[in-house]
Amino acid sequence: MGCDIPMKFFRVLKMVKINYCQTPVIFFLTVGIIIFGSWSPAFATEPPKIVIGSKAFTESVILGEIASGLLRSRKINNSHRKQMGGTRILWNALLRGDIDIYPEYTGTIRNEIYAGRKNLNTERNLRKALARDGIGMTLPLGFSNNYAIGLTETRASFLGVSSISQLSKLKGLNLGFSNEFMDRADGWPALKQKYQFLSSTPRGLNHDLAYKALHQGKIDAMDLYTTDAEIVYYNIRVLKDDLSHFPNYQSVFLYRLETAKYISIPQALKRIENRINAVEMANLNKAVKLEKKSEKAAATLFLRQKFNINLEPSVQSRMQRLLVSTYEHLSLVGISLLAAIFIAVPAGILAARYRRIGAVVLSSAGIMQTIPGLAMLVFMLPILGIGAAPTIAALFLYSLLPIMRNTHAGLCGIDRTLVEAADIFGLGKLSKLTRIELPLALPVILAGIKTSAIINIGTATLGAIIGAGGYGQPILTGIRLDDTALILEGAIPAALLAMATQISFDLLEKRVVSR
Repeated sequence: MGCDIPMKFFRVLKMVKINYCQTPVIFFLTVGIIIFGSWSPAFATEPPKIVIGSKAFTESVILGEIASGLLRSRKINNSHRKQMGGTRILWNALLRGDIDIYPEYTGTIRNEIYAGRKNLNTERNLRKALARDGIGMTLPLGFSNNYAIGLTETRASFLGVSSISQLSKLKGLNLGFSNEFMDRADGWPALKQKYQFLSSTPRGLNHDLAYKALHQGKIDAMDLYTTDAEIVYYNIRVLKDDLSHFPNYQSVFLYRLETAKYISIPQALKRIENRINAVEMANLNKAVKLEKKSEKAAATLFLRQKFNINLEPSVQSRMQRLLVSTYEHLSLVGISLLAAIFIAVPAGILAARYRRIGAVVLSSAGIMQTIPGLAMLVFMLPILGIGAAPTIAALFLYSLLPIMRNTHAGLCGIDRTLVEAADIFGLGKLSKLTRIELPLALPVILAGIKTSAIINIGTATLGAIIGAGGYGQPILTGIRLDDTALILEGAIPAALLAMATQISFDLLEKRVVSR
């Protein structure tokens, strides 16, 4: 299938009669995108029937890989969208049908997803509540991964604390909690109220980076997951929850009942129910976080040893990952930029022609530019779901202002005597625009497009948070695993792509702008 794409593309180009001699940069860049597209697995295989999601921490990714392996062992085609974000992003994606399965914890379901609902203490009632939303739940997998509060042994001994109550009575503590814990119904707000903490509001941190901050003495205490491998590695004292604030977080898989009607998801996942204990899960986390194995390799080894399921880990090489990431990133940037050009250039022309309308149009685009990138992605999720679509939409909105403003500035900055000369020669409005005004404004317009392209290359890395891939994927994974090589695997190509874009537009300007 992938081999047909370049030929179809060239036939389209022939129909629209593009002159490659005048636009060599566009030609070679486009051909490169098509080559990447032809090599990409997205074009070479059928779309997967089952989509597995996982949260942005190691244990969730490992469990996602275990679920993927169990489905593959039953010949059920699937894909795994790794580290998509927090609970709400995964839960809403499951409800919308963007994903079909993801690992969750019963305490999170009761206290975060169904916060405020009563009579969910029993497993039966919890299943009924989930079923009303079209969601099924497996039996517990065999271990609980509970929230806890921890300090290094050295710091805990110095402060003389062994329980959360003792910690809460101390003033001036430097607390650092994961970003999701800061806002969860069972997180910091409820913990602070329950224990009447005297310390000020803690800082929100990435969970994996918080361990380094704790070890370096930059924070005094943090929230833990009780199966984290770092607890032993960093010699952390887990404080006693003496007021029993945190519920039991038994691990389960949630899945869509609608999907389960056609594909035997419960039967495939049944083998893992009550088969992973806390020590085994901690060892899996250790294998990935500390021994630098991939999640897929760790899950494959576990399935082989535990269930005699022999699967090939099919780990991609660094070059294969780079090619796929490059294609995904170029797609995100290219599609959003082209869409923005088709909208923003006419809008800029309109703004230059009609001042009142122009003020409204430019102000609206300016407001879009002030919205933080992560917030924009979240706003798009309910409308477009997860993956590339919301990322492209967000990048499109961010691209509008530079192109629109430069188009407006380029047209307004033209020497009026030239326009008046065109009127004397009897040129109509359209001819004057296309033959006089736009060619004169083209350098400024191209500068706006170049600015948007370069900004989009950097902003597109955020798309990995919601499963859009691109160069952000290795960056997020590298941060989670404290792997500098993985971070550079995404950061260096992104920087090189931005430089290549800058050079390409400079060459394009020399080729298409008349002297």
